[in-house]
Amino acid sequence: MAKLQITLKRSLIGRPENQRQTVKSLGLGKVNSTVVKEDNAAIRGMVNTVSHLITVEEV
Repeated sequence: MAKLQITLKRSLIGRPENQRQTVKSLGLGKVNSTVVKEDNAAIRGMVNTVSHLITVEEV
């Protein structure tokens, strides 16, 4: 299966609670933090929720 490299590019200040929780559940903390996750439907749904705050690359 493919992997996704997800990087937080924008701050969570002033964002709704559901977006903050989604970013936290992806494993991202500070701006420019990066995680590598398996590409599946659950991760894709989380990525779509906060797509304006993150960048995604296929690894």
